[in-house]
Amino acid sequence: MTVRTFKTILISFLIGLISIQTFAQTKRPNVVFILIDDLGYGDLANYANRVIKTPNLDEFAKQGMKFTQFYSASPLCSPSRAAFLTGRTPFRTGIKSWIPENEDVYLHKQEKTLANILKENGYQNFIVGKWHLNSGLNTTNPQPTDAGFDKWVALHAFPIPNTKNTNNFYDNGKAVGPIKGFAGEYVVDKAVEYLNNRDKNKPFFLYLPMIEVHGAIASPDIFLKQYSSYTYGIVNLENVKPRGPGEYYAHVSFMDHQIGLFLKKLKSMGLEENTIVIFTSDNGPVTDQWRYAYELNLYGSTGGLRGRKADLYEGGIRVPAMIRYPGYVKAGTESDEPLHGYDLLPTICNLLNIPIPSDRAIDGQDFSPILRNQPMKRNKPLFWAYETRFADDPEGFVYAARDGDWKIITDEAVEKAMLFNLKTDLYEVEDVSKNNPEVTVRLKAYIKEMKKSIKDDPLRPK
Repeated sequence: MTVRTFKTILISFLIGLISIQTFAQTKRPNVVFILIDDLGYGDLANYANRVIKTPNLDEFAKQGMKFTQFYSASPLCSPSRAAFLTGRTPFRTGIKSWIPENEDVYLHKQEKTLANILKENGYQNFIVGKWHLNSGLNTTNPQPTDAGFDKWVALHAFPIPNTKNTNNFYDNGKAVGPIKGFAGEYVVDKAVEYLNNRDKNKPFFLYLPMIEVHGAIASPDIFLKQYSSYTYGIVNLENVKPRGPGEYYAHVSFMDHQIGLFLKKLKSMGLEENTIVIFTSDNGPVTDQWRYAYELNLYGSTGGLRGRKADLYEGGIRVPAMIRYPGYVKAGTESDEPLHGYDLLPTICNLLNIPIPSDRAIDGQDFSPILRNQPMKRNKPLFWAYETRFADDPEGFVYAARDGDWKIITDEAVEKAMLFNLKTDLYEVEDVSKNNPEVTVRLKAYIKEMKKSIKDDPLRPK
């Protein structure tokens, strides 16, 4: 072999290697995370709701894996969202409750979000929807850009005046003004716009925290008419009298319809097969057990579980969840493994072959074996901590933990406690702490360990 021939072969080999690497890079899976606001465990037809029609999410469940014991990281929105994005129990981030405007609470820059991690690994990142991880999108607080998102359209917490002609969206820091139509339509249209205009040579992460089904709600007439028999009186957002659940049912169906349109667009763009799509809710629903005037006419369902949004009972933290990943997750499968919102970051990182941060406490655990119908051994109990506001929790329970079938709920001092066996008492009726003292003592000790770990976390805002 001549030197010239050898050089030619070597050059051809290197070109081929570069081509393979480029192909592999462009074929890395995309990630879409659809997060619904205040959607209850019992609000979807495929989670046994007998009234509300959700055909698109029913079909989505058939295309991937459905989870029956998936938990949000908090019974309130801001801390739950912080945990989803960081893989850390939210008290570590300093976000303990929902964040009102102009309050000095926000996701600090030292936190590393899923978007930050993916950006470091060549992903382009977009967010469209609800942010609620600072005190305002027009403040000096860190904004979605600081959390790793290249482009963003979002509102702070909830739609003003409602989900029709909403006037508090910001587009990359600039006020949008009143939109025309419904927030769900606007959010999906902007998400599709970002995908159409993306860099086609790079994978993407699209975070789609939708505005639905948080109040104040408004829906197109076609959906309101579908449930008119469940509505009493004239639909008037200024009328502060109970009007029945029809408007809420319509809003869930409208949300389902918009997700269906987005998923169809994803397919028509040729992105379905190489995109991991995750669907879940940030916390349990506002049920008809209203605690505030602004909750009137919200009728979310926990599927019979005890409690509601802002409770550590199952109704406040157990949420619907589904994942679709063609070729990896077998279609039409179901898992009853107890999983947690902060598990998503390490799981997604594992699926993308990206290491999770090693310089901080990550509370979540990779559950990708479950997606392959393989066993998973959790290395520590699930944990919740949340700070009550106003009349959220008159019972004073702020910590919870689950280990196997055992679930404990305690007060701030970890003295007052209730213990439930969820295998025999799913609806948390009977406190069995006195009959199982060893379990109670063990789980109390674990909560105290977590409290100390959070207090000593070097990244926790002081």
